[in-house]
Amino acid sequence: MARIRVLTALKIRQNLKPGMYADGLGLYLKVRAGNSKSWIFRYRTGGKLRDMGLGPFHTVSLAEAREKAEACRAMRLKGLDPLNERHKEQQARTAEAAEAITFEKCAEAYITAHKAGWKNGKHADQWTTTLQTYVYPIFKDTPVAAIDDALVLKVLQPIWEEKTETASRIRGRIERILDLARVMKYRTGDNPARWRGHLDHLLPKRSRVATVNHHAALPIDETPGFIQTLQREETVVARALEFCILNATRTNETMGMRWSEYDEKARLWTAPGARMKAGRDHRIPLAPRSLSILAEMQDIRSGDFVFPGGVQERPLSSMAFLMLLRRLGRNDITAHGFRSTFRDWAAERTDFPNEVVEMALAHTISNKVEAAYRRGDLFDKRRQLAEAWAAFCAGTAPSKP
Repeated sequence: MARIRVLTALKIRQNLKPGMYADGLGLYLKVRAGNSKSWIFRYRTGGKLRDMGLGPFHTVSLAEAREKAEACRAMRLKGLDPLNERHKEQQARTAEAAEAITFEKCAEAYITAHKAGWKNGKHADQWTTTLQTYVYPIFKDTPVAAIDDALVLKVLQPIWEEKTETASRIRGRIERILDLARVMKYRTGDNPARWRGHLDHLLPKRSRVATVNHHAALPIDETPGFIQTLQREETVVARALEFCILNATRTNETMGMRWSEYDEKARLWTAPGARMKAGRDHRIPLAPRSLSILAEMQDIRSGDFVFPGGVQERPLSSMAFLMLLRRLGRNDITAHGFRSTFRDWAAERTDFPNEVVEMALAHTISNKVEAAYRRGDLFDKRRQLAEAWAAFCAGTAPSKP
C-alpha cells in the first residue's frame, strides 16, 4: 500500500538535497539548488506525466498543499485535467479584465506609446481629434474586445464617400489600436478594421469615390503681379510668404526657420530634417531677393525665429498665410499651391532637368535604385534655378540653365 502523508513540517524545514520528495497521492515537494522549495502535483493523463505547480513552500504550507492536491485528485475522478482547468480559469479572468478595457483606453495607450516617435508633434492631436469626432460617438466606452465589423462600418460608411481621405485615415487608426489590443491580450480573432481581404469587400475603393483636391495654385503668369502685391505689404507675414514662394518651400519649413540655419556668407539656408517631410536636412541656395528679405528681418530681429509671431519666442501661426491671403481677397489660392506654380513654371518655361526641380522641392526619390546612386543634391544647378525663379517673380524673363 502506498504511503501517504510522509512529509512533516520539521523535515521540510531541513536543508534537503535537490530532488523530488513524495508526500503521497501525487503530492511532491520539489527542492532545487539553493534549498528553494515548491509544491508539485504529479499525475498521468493520456499516457503522459504532467507536473502542476501548487506554489512555493514559503507561501503554501504543507496542510494547504495537501488541500490543493486533494482538489486536483477530485478533478481527476471527474475525468478533468487540472492543468487544463487552471488554464480555462486564467482565460476567463483575462476575458473579464478585458471587458473593463474600453476602446478609448486602448486608443490612449496607443497614442502614448507612439507619440514620441512621431515626427510631427501635432500628430497625436490629430489622432485624438479624429477619434473624438468620428469614432468615440459610436464606441468610445465599448469594451475593445467587443468591437466588431458592424461597429467599424457604422463609423466609416457615413463618411466614406464624402470624406474619403479622412475615413481612410480613421480606418487605419482603428486597425492599429485594435492590433495593439490583440497584442495586449485584450481581444482575440481577426481585426474588423483591416482592409485587404475584408473591408475592401464591404466598401468601395478610395479611387472610385475620392475626389483629389490639389492645393489651389496661382497661374504662372499671375505670379509676378502677386509678388508685387506682397511687397507692398509691410508685415512679417508678407515677407515670410514671399520668402516661402521664392524658395518653393513648405509652410512649416519657412515659418519655423531660425537664424542658426542661415549661413549669410555661403548664401545658404539649411532646413533641418526634423522640419522636412522627408526627414533629411535640406540645403537651399538663396537668391538675392531672399537675401534682401533676411536683411529686412535682421533689422527687426527679436529672437531665434527669422519670422517671429506675436508671442515672444514663437514663430508665426500656422494660419498666418491663410489669413493674409484672405485679407488680400485671394481665397482662390493657397500658400502650398505656389510649389505647384513653381513646378509648372520650371517645366513649361525653362530647360532645367526634372531631377534638379524635384531636388529643389525636396521630393523623395521613389525609385530606390536611383536614390541609392544619387548621392549629391545638385546644389550648384539648384542655385541657378533659384535665381531664375526669383528673376521671373520679379517680372523679368527666366534665365536658361
